[in-house]
Amino acid sequence: MKNILIQLDTDQAPSVFDRVVAVDSDVDHLFSYGGVTPEMVEGLVHGAIFTRGPKELAHTAIFIGGSNVTAGEAVLKKVCRTFFGPMRVSVMMDSNGSNTTAAAAVLSARKHIDLAGVVAVILAGTGPVGLRAAQLLSKAGATVRIASRSLDRAAQACDEVKQAVPAGGQVTPFATATRENLLHACEGAGLVIAAGAAGIELLPADVRRSVPSLKVAIDVNAVPPAGISGIEVFDKGADREGVICYGAIGVGGLKMKIHKAALRKLFESNDKVLDWAEIYAIGEAL
Repeated sequence: MKNILIQLDTDQAPSVFDRVVAVDSDVDHLFSYGGVTPEMVEGLVHGAIFTRGPKELAHTAIFIGGSNVTAGEAVLKKVCRTFFGPMRVSVMMDSNGSNTTAAAAVLSARKHIDLAGVVAVILAGTGPVGLRAAQLLSKAGATVRIASRSLDRAAQACDEVKQAVPAGGQVTPFATATRENLLHACEGAGLVIAAGAAGIELLPADVRRSVPSLKVAIDVNAVPPAGISGIEVFDKGADREGVICYGAIGVGGLKMKIHKAALRKLFESNDKVLDWAEIYAIGEAL
């Protein structure tokens, strides 16, 4: 039986990136829908679960994408509420590539440092990648500092992490509106992940050099200027002034492997829900 992936994208035009990855992950047929809202979900899910018998539903799966992670999370909740009994298919949520990118960044850091107890600073940590990286690091026992220009936004993000990982490591908000604030946020850090918008420098070279404790620096921004000054986009474990560095493409190779492995995992059964924690576990197994 053919494997069918149903792409529910919250943007009007379904992501070309996600469609290409699906094709490269050996999906037989890809059905793509754009502008998907929770109100549209029931009919789409019914079309997925009522067209094949329960024993055949493992050959149908749903991928939720789009640039708006909050909208993707709302669609995921509605999809899961629409399932009942054995009438369900496996589903993966990776809006804005947030789950796969965060998993790749944290797994890259884990190759070089013990995450348990490390002080980890997430610059622009209120965004989708930063928030999920913070959740993964907290779950691993790291002391997490979520940094943002707005202390209120950073505090709100910390609350979200604590709700998602109630038994995780310490999570603290930091403001980075000034150089002094940024230095304070990075003091004693062993790991820095820059998860900001494209083309914004978050960690200047002079500040980076003022953090002697720094062991690993990861920048997920691929558009110049770098989010962390001195990191090249192709860096993959490069030693730069005594700091192990990863650039966006250096992390991107692992992100792509995780994305493809997660898509293939969907067709192993009809009851998987792949969100940030489950996608990270798939990355761990690679």
